[in-house]
Amino acid sequence: MGSSSRVGRPGFSYMGAALAVLFLIPLLWGGWSSLKGQPGSSQESGFGFGNYVAMAKYGEGVGTYLTNSLMVAVMTVIGTLVVATLAGYGFARFRFPFKNLLFVVTLAILMVPYATILIPLYVVLGHLGLQDSLVGLSLVLIMFQLPFAVFMMRNAFEALPRELEESALVDGCTTFSALRRVLLHGVRPALITVGLFAFLASWNDFFAPLILLSDGAKFTLPVAVVSMQERTFGAIDYGALEAGVMVMAVPCVALFLALQRNYVQGFTTGALRG
Repeated sequence: MGSSSRVGRPGFSYMGAALAVLFLIPLLWGGWSSLKGQPGSSQESGFGFGNYVAMAKYGEGVGTYLTNSLMVAVMTVIGTLVVATLAGYGFARFRFPFKNLLFVVTLAILMVPYATILIPLYVVLGHLGLQDSLVGLSLVLIMFQLPFAVFMMRNAFEALPRELEESALVDGCTTFSALRRVLLHGVRPALITVGLFAFLASWNDFFAPLILLSDGAKFTLPVAVVSMQERTFGAIDYGALEAGVMVMAVPCVALFLALQRNYVQGFTTGALRG
C-alpha cells in the first residue's frame, strides 16, 4: 500500500505541473502579444511598450478606468463581507421562523440567469437615484455574490465550537463583541475566500457595467478594454487590447498567489459542511 502511494505521487506531481503549464499558456501568450508589434496595431513592429502607451491614452485614460474598477471592487468586497458575515452568523447560531426556507431562497438566486434580471435592476436603480453610478453597480454585484458568500460563512461559523462564543459571553461580551473579537478570527480563511471571490467577480465583470453604466468616464476597465475600436471601420487594435487584458490579469494573479493558502483552507472548510 505504501509503495503504491509512493509510485502515485510523482504521477500526480507531473499531472499538476502539466495542468499548470496548460493554464499559464494563455497568460504568457497574452503577455507576449502585448509586447510584440502587429500590423494595424499601435505598435507596428518590434518589441516594446507601444501597445501599453496606446492603451493608457485610450478614452478617458487607463487611470480613470483603473480607479473606477478599484472603487467598484472595494465597495463590492466590503459590502459582501459585511452582509455575508452577519447573515452567515445568524443562520449558523440563531433560530427564527422560516430560517431554512429563507436560506434556500437565498441560495436560489444562484439558479436565476444572470443576464435576465439586469434590466429590472436597472429600473430599480433608477427609482433609487443610483442609475449610471458606481455605487449602484456595486450594489448589484454584491447581490450576485451573496448566495455563495452566505453559504460559505454559515458553514464556517457552524464549524466553530459553540464553546468559544459561550466563553466570550460569560466573560461579559455581547453577541456582537463576541463575533468581532473571537469568532471572526476563527473564520478568517472563509472571509479571505469570500473577499477574493467578490474581488475577482467585480474586477472582471463586463456585462453588468455594460448595462448599468452609460457615462464613459465611469466605465470599468473590462468595458473600456472591449470598446477599444479605434481603427478604420471599427477594426480592433489587438495590441492595445492585449495590453489591457494583461493590466486586468496582473492584480488577480497577484492576489490569488498571495492568498492561495487561506483560499484553499477556507474553500475546503465551506465544502466539507453543508
